Amino acid sequence: MNTLHGNILTPSGWQHGALHFGNWIDRIEASAADPADNTDDYLLPGFIDLHVHGGGGRDVMEGGDALDTISRTHARHGTTSILATTMTAPKQEIELALQGVKRAITQRISGGARVLGVHLEGPYINPGKLGAQPNFARDGVLNEIVGFGELAPLKVLTLAPEIKGHMELISDLVARGIRVQLGHTLGSYEDGVEAMQYGATSFTHLFNAMSGLHHREPGMVGAALAHAEFAELIPDLLHVHPGAIKAALRAIPKLYCVTDSTAAAGMPDGNYMLGRHTVTKCMGGVRLPDGTLAGSTLTLDEALRNLVSLGLAVDDAARRLSTYPAEMLGVDDRGVLKPEAQADLVVIDRNLRLKAVYVEGELVPA
Repeated sequence: MNTLHGNILTPSGWQHGALHFGNWIDRIEASAADPADNTDDYLLPGFIDLHVHGGGGRDVMEGGDALDTISRTHARHGTTSILATTMTAPKQEIELALQGVKRAITQRISGGARVLGVHLEGPYINPGKLGAQPNFARDGVLNEIVGFGELAPLKVLTLAPEIKGHMELISDLVARGIRVQLGHTLGSYEDGVEAMQYGATSFTHLFNAMSGLHHREPGMVGAALAHAEFAELIPDLLHVHPGAIKAALRAIPKLYCVTDSTAAAGMPDGNYMLGRHTVTKCMGGVRLPDGTLAGSTLTLDEALRNLVSLGLAVDDAARRLSTYPAEMLGVDDRGVLKPEAQADLVVIDRNLRLKAVYVEGELVPA
């Protein structure tokens, strides 16, 4: 049994005391307290990243053992659970990636984040809003998606709702337990509202690769700001202006953060693969040769610091990296520090620097 002391972020707020855990949290011996009254570390729920393409020089689309490196890279930065995220690609390439994901799910590698399943980002997107996705967009077919799900569990699927047949497809996917996100879309405000009525849950990298907000044409962004409970956002301060982040925080109750990280995360400047694309990491960003942002180099410990720099309290920022993504996914044993939850937790000092990470009770090597 392990014991950590500090300011513990529980579902009911901050408590100061001791947290006892093995693979699971056993008990918390603490009382309500304000961290401002002491100088002890923060004990936060492990971060959950629902949009991870790569890290440590490896890409999900490689298949094979790529996720070993990816999961270890992100675990060193406080991420204890991930969704392996695919790119828009021919069917055979997606299947190769999913076979690698299944291998990683079957056995969590020591020192790595838990791979909870797959975020299928495309290929059912609008070819007019590819962003950094390769040009293999196509209409969604339920049988094909079911086949993908037989290779590895699909937890989240991004699609463009305005494509013919996709509204009805949303209902079919939701009935199978897949969370549908709207993204890489030229859809209108009305398309977004209708898609939510069909069961869409969230929005993929809010503001990026979707129709923007105009006061007479609110677009997909307007649908999210007006109606969404959940949406993911990349808080690297490159993809979205701080002012837009603040607007989304006021409008969307459970806005949560993702990295959309590429193979370049945790690596020096240079060229890396993102699906079929070669991307360049330089000056903290990742871009295609034409300058288009192509995922990020963000890690979620940096995301925490970025959110606090924008004025969020530490507890609010932390929930957007753990509790809210868990709720969006329908997971209740992660993303929170409470008895009988997985012992996924991070220890952060008062300068918001990572001191220790535990995945299911295992201390991750620094």
